[in-house]
Amino acid sequence: MIVQQFSASHYRNLQNVELSPSAGVNVIFGENGQGKTNLIEGVWMFTGCHSFRTHKCSELVEKTQKQAKLQLSFSAHGMENSAVLRVDQKREFTYNGVTVDSPRRFLGEFQSVVFTPSTLRIVEDAPNARRRFLDIAVSMIKPAYSVHLLKYNKIMDNRNALLRQIAAGAAPDYYLDPWDEELSKEAAKLTQYRLSYVDNLARIASEIHREISGGRETLRLEYIQSSKSVSAEIYALTEDIYMALQKNRENDLRRLATGVGPHKDDLSIRIDDLSARIYGSRGQQRSSALSLKLAEAYLIKEVCGEYPVILLDDVMSELDSRRQTFLLEYLKDWQVFLTCCDLSHFSKIRDCKVFHMENGNCSEA
Repeated sequence: MIVQQFSASHYRNLQNVELSPSAGVNVIFGENGQGKTNLIEGVWMFTGCHSFRTHKCSELVEKTQKQAKLQLSFSAHGMENSAVLRVDQKREFTYNGVTVDSPRRFLGEFQSVVFTPSTLRIVEDAPNARRRFLDIAVSMIKPAYSVHLLKYNKIMDNRNALLRQIAAGAAPDYYLDPWDEELSKEAAKLTQYRLSYVDNLARIASEIHREISGGRETLRLEYIQSSKSVSAEIYALTEDIYMALQKNRENDLRRLATGVGPHKDDLSIRIDDLSARIYGSRGQQRSSALSLKLAEAYLIKEVCGEYPVILLDDVMSELDSRRQTFLLEYLKDWQVFLTCCDLSHFSKIRDCKVFHMENGNCSEA
């Protein structure tokens, strides 16, 4: 998958940016606050359909304008494609001249993987960061997952509202039974998707981490279910989650929130059988997170048959020289967009195209 051209107008501080990148490494440099991250975010919007920085569409549009417009031309599976995204109070996609009725239907058409300083802290962050990582990664190769996730969240919102009514004495607690049934069905589907994904991710990430560590460390991943289910079969998962909801009902009524389900699960990351979050050094945590993200990218290639586009937003400053060298060597056959403030770190990169970002404008250096 190769980006051939990208343009942005009135997207954050990007005025009228037009970029014709190379199929290899593209370095975008400039001082902080000039628009480098906005450019990376703009390309990512065609993958995740949401920003990786905000869920508010209004924040994506230049303050003096009513609408932002992004355009992307890319090749995939031997075909040329074009996509347009217009953002005002909502997002509207057009793909190869046809309006897409929901942004979620565009998932899987253009695939990229984004690395930011925050994603490289995924190991040391709270569980919600790892759940978000899984939600995005699974959706990239299984777009139906996002539909189930949306349905699950709606059911859970309704259940939480009912918990508040019951706690206030406005409804009996057996009203929760049908909601528990519906929630457990969707929860089982999400869990099954995640279990399968983590199984494949662990296989690839462990190999990558072994290379990064020079064979000195072993990375292990395990999906931890709040329901304590040990099955991966859909019927057993549904039953286990339903029983866990029933058992946890008293706690839910006290806390006025659902305490069991995929929204409470976690991804265990261990190095040589020790928790990387608790016992890992900062370097080990960075290596583990890097292994996860590279495995995410490779898994997209393995499942979909093409390299995703790699977006590296100021991550080199988070890595030491050894990990920088490994990352660039690993991605030598991929199309890469890399932002930085100082070009001197990348003097060894050959055949790269360099762009300068200043005041929301981008020019080839």
